[in-house]
Amino acid sequence: MKRPQLWWLGVPFVLFLGALPIVNRVEPRIGGMPFLFVWFAGATLVTPLAVWMTWRGDHR
Repeated sequence: MKRPQLWWLGVPFVLFLGALPIVNRVEPRIGGMPFLFVWFAGATLVTPLAVWMTWRGDHR
């Protein structure tokens, strides 16, 4: 692959869909919220970082 920085765009995919069978549970509760909700909130916060890393690597 000529542009390996594009691999960063796979991070949100893995966090939202790839890990879903593993994190699909209610327990443990973190801050009173189900684990799956906390996982999705964290993945949502990481997604702009992955897009920024792709842009930074591809920016010319």
